[in-house]
Amino acid sequence: MIDSILTLLFCQLLGEVVVRGLGLPLPGPVAGMGFLLVLLMLRGRMTGAQDLPEGLTRVTDGLLGNLSLLFVPAAVGVVRYGGLLRSHGLVMALAVLVSTILALAVTALVFLGTRILLERRR
Repeated sequence: MIDSILTLLFCQLLGEVVVRGLGLPLPGPVAGMGFLLVLLMLRGRMTGAQDLPEGLTRVTDGLLGNLSLLFVPAAVGVVRYGGLLRSHGLVMALAVLVSTILALAVTALVFLGTRILLERRR
């Protein structure tokens, strides 16, 4: 089972390294999933097996079976503060929207300023 976890982590690491090294506009874990697919296809051709290895199946089933736990804190927050969301939800949504727009604008201005400074130095 540990070898299956290591295989998953190695493929993800390989994806991250390749994506960052080549500057690809793709998430590293997605590239890692592609590497895992190629690895499994090569393994299937070499051994003649068509199914996933049993250890990898157990590990991935366990991960997917517990994936919903990541959403529990958000759901608990919505249930716990439902009254607050009902009374102040519109103001909160507006605050999130305005702060997001401001953050994007500041980021764009900093980028443009940095670009101008770098062009002047050349």
